[in-house]
Amino acid sequence: MPKRSPTAERHADLIRTALFEVASAGMVLSRLMGACELSRWQTRRGLAVLRDLCAERGWPPVIWSRDMGYHFCASELEEWERAWISEKLTQFRRMITVTIGPHLVLFPKSTWAGYLIDQMKAIESNLAMAARPPR
Repeated sequence: MPKRSPTAERHADLIRTALFEVASAGMVLSRLMGACELSRWQTRRGLAVLRDLCAERGWPPVIWSRDMGYHFCASELEEWERAWISEKLTQFRRMITVTIGPHLVLFPKSTWAGYLIDQMKAIESNLAMAARPPR
């Protein structure tokens, strides 16, 4: 794991404390910068380190939503993951139709393009299942 600077860890701790103080309300970036007295760059770097720390220590992850800004989430994690997966699914579908499809038209006997389309369709299928809510 890459080594983090003590300053970045201190910024992450300031951000964690600020987010705990507002609990479920969340904070937009500008408010978070003001609450922690950090620059935009320091806040973004602190958020990146905080996300790493959350993953390492099993804490609830820090996410961003349009409605709430940055906040810790536990209850809405599944909703956020489904939205993220849905976004990736759209990107994969565009890659298949816009890039790989025309490649196959130009080179119908290309082993590489055939292999790639098979792999991309398998990934697309898995993402589509993960993006659907459970029944």
